[in-house]
Amino acid sequence: MINLPIGSIFDILVKWLSNNADSLFDFFSSIIGIIIINVEGLLLVIPPLLFIIILAALAWYLEGRNLLIFTVVGFMIILSMDLWSETMETLAMVLSSGVVTLSLGIPLGILAAKKDLFDKIIRPVLDFMQTMPSFVYLIPAVIFFGMGMVPGVIATVIFSMPPVIRLTNLGLRQVDKEVIEAARSFGSTGKQILLKVQLPLAIPTIMAGINQAIMLSLSMVVISSMIGAGGLGGIVLRGITQLKIGMGFEGGLGVVILAIFLDRITQSFTSE
Repeated sequence: MINLPIGSIFDILVKWLSNNADSLFDFFSSIIGIIIINVEGLLLVIPPLLFIIILAALAWYLEGRNLLIFTVVGFMIILSMDLWSETMETLAMVLSSGVVTLSLGIPLGILAAKKDLFDKIIRPVLDFMQTMPSFVYLIPAVIFFGMGMVPGVIATVIFSMPPVIRLTNLGLRQVDKEVIEAARSFGSTGKQILLKVQLPLAIPTIMAGINQAIMLSLSMVVISSMIGAGGLGGIVLRGITQLKIGMGFEGGLGVVILAIFLDRITQSFTSE
């Protein structure tokens, strides 16, 4: 049997990148660090009760009374458990990774819908990204970016990007060709057809991809606590390592409340 040294080759590649692309990783680390600090600072500067009122108003506007009640009760429970700052840290990481994921994923999905060759190339890459165990993403993230929130966000971006690319691609390809031909017959350019016809009609499918990406982001953010990302994941990890069951349960409950709120909010855009 031939012994393929795939692990050794990957190890050499990672070390080569670490030694020769250090400035590039520092650049990305700085950009993402700035995004996280600003988002977290914005979330923490708002008084908790005022923030709960804002979230409740958003929930009532998008989903109605049931989500309004859940939002108020859920976030008041988080506040009463004294986990507000950890929850805002987690929310900041989810929002930061979401901004980067959508900034990269939607254009790649559009390109995959427009170019069949690119679609054929990227599809096995997405399969690989989605089937790779999530813990594996932490290894290169730590090597290239060290410990803390930045490598956690980068690992989260890589882990959560495939659904956005796939469903953007799918949504654009599902747009009725007769509608596109009608727009073209009225003299619309390719850019106008994309922005004014295809993307608006594909919004429900794209939002489904965004919903999946946010849910994956939240799960990965918790896992990223193993490399010092902090937030609610850090509370859960501390509860496990110190055998403090109550602390771990409170951290997990905070994650569940945040996950349900984000899921219902993004699903409301999908249904619309």
